Parts: sequence; structure tokens; C-alpha cells
Amino acid sequence: MKNLILSLILIITTIIPFPAYSYDRDEITNINVYEKINPAIVAIDAKILDGTSSGSGCIVSPKGLILTSSHVILNSSDITVTTSDGKEYKAKIIKTTGKNKDLTLLQITCNKPLKTITLGNSSSVKVGQKVLAIGNPFGFSGTLTQGIVSRIDTKRNKIQTDAAINPGSSGGPLLNTSGEVIGINQAIYNPDNNTSNIGIGFAIPIDEAKAVLQ
Repeated sequence: MKNLILSLILIITTIIPFPAYSYDRDEITNINVYEKINPAIVAIDAKILDGTSSGSGCIVSPKGLILTSSHVILNSSDITVTTSDGKEYKAKIIKTTGKNKDLTLLQITCNKPLKTITLGNSSSVKVGQKVLAIGNPFGFSGTLTQGIVSRIDTKRNKIQTDAAINPGSSGGPLLNTSGEVIGINQAIYNPDNNTSNIGIGFAIPIDEAKAVLQ
């Protein structure tokens, strides 16, 4: 009888698979946004006088046009872009805005169409809404973080967020839960001269970037 019971248990567990892990709604949102957008995010390394300046960028054209922060590539003529599949390309500067807007367009040449970001509308951003950020903080490529819009700085025209933004995240996207880019991550606030995130980060509204793209 004991052997019969063991045999039945073995048959049942063989026929009936264990249930797959189920994700909650927030997890599904995060996963979907990441899988949709991460292929359109690049790592940027620019050689400067005292070493290498690193940041992130957003592919805005299948032909290799990339939006990033100007301070990432400032005073550099040797810029390397690494796509999400690990391929490296040399980039040239197409257009750079002034210091306050801090936006630059780069161009790479590739032999296949690239995945691109989806532009949102920063004029409809609300304090309290959930946001996601993707970038390359400290060289950890393809890092996803989440938070909320903490404040809208109308005086400086910046979106403030508590989503973790660290050195290397500049130029990456701030996203809404539909996977639309609502800002370009720019800077963190460090009153103690620390180089790590303390929960106060800023992004340039994507409507500013649209003017540059035009």
C-alpha cells in the first residue's frame, strides 16, 4: 500500500506542473517598461583630460541618433557608445544646447535599425505619480530604479524625483508607467559633497528635449 501511494504521488506530480510564479500588478508594469525601453538605452564613455566621463543615453532614431546630457561629453572628441547588446560604436556630436538645458545629440553609424524610446509629454506630469529610471550608475549597465515625482521645480524647469539617480545615470530616461520618456535624468543634490544618491534627483522635462530634436 505504501509503495502504491508513493507511485500515485509521483504520477500526480509528474502530470500536474507546479504553478508558475505570479507577479503583482506593479511588478508586471516594471517588467514591461524595462523590457520595452532598455534595448533603446545606451552607455556613454567620453575621454576627457583627467580620465573618462560616463553616462547614459536614449536612442531616438533607428538610424542611431542619441539624446544625452551635455555634461557627459563636455570637452571630449572621443566618445564611445555601448548598446544594450554590448556592441560599441564611436559617436560624433550633432548638436549641443547651452549649459542650463544640458542636452546633446550624438550620432552613431550602425548596419541595422535600432530600438528607440517613446517620447511622452512632460506638461502633464503630476507630483506623486510613479516613475522609473534606467541608466548605467557607476557602470552597472541597464539598471532600473523606481520612485515618484517628488516636486516640479517650475523656476528651474526641472522634474524632481526620489527614483535613484547616481553618477553614470545622466542622460538616461525618466519614464512614466506607460514606458514613455517624460524627462532626461540630469543631476543629484549632494549638500555634503557625497557622490551617491540621497533621494533628490532632477530630470530635464522631455518637452525641452523635443525642441532640440526638432
